[in-house]
Amino acid sequence: MYKRILLAYDGSESGQKALLDCREIAQWSKASLTLIAVTPLHRQVVAGDGVIYEQGVIDQEKEKYRGILNDGLRRLVESGHEASGQVLYGETVDEIARYAKQIDADLIVVGHKHLEGWAARWWRGSVSKSLIAHAPCSVLVVITR
Repeated sequence: MYKRILLAYDGSESGQKALLDCREIAQWSKASLTLIAVTPLHRQVVAGDGVIYEQGVIDQEKEKYRGILNDGLRRLVESGHEASGQVLYGETVDEIARYAKQIDADLIVVGHKHLEGWAARWWRGSVSKSLIAHAPCSVLVVITR
């Protein structure tokens, strides 16, 4: 039985489907829900010999993901669920796995959209596939096409 469910929420179509599935699982198992939105590290400016993370861009990205997180929390509250949430900053898979361990999650829920063509799959990579290899608990991958 799941007691603590962590949903990695990005507001995408597959993320919204994962939110719905997560809500049903939490209701069935009477689990607590925690949502996270991870601001990725890919926003950077290269200057000279090193990489500088431009604070203005970072702040804009964090604000964007705060809005995504708040939307997910609002949807859960409107459907009668209590949930907490947090915006994290870093490598997506590492942050999800770290936070799941920190809250002692029993289940991580993520959305996944099948991409057409090998080039799209290769270029984008798969958060869900990497997460399965690094997660400290079970992972439910909610698939959309």
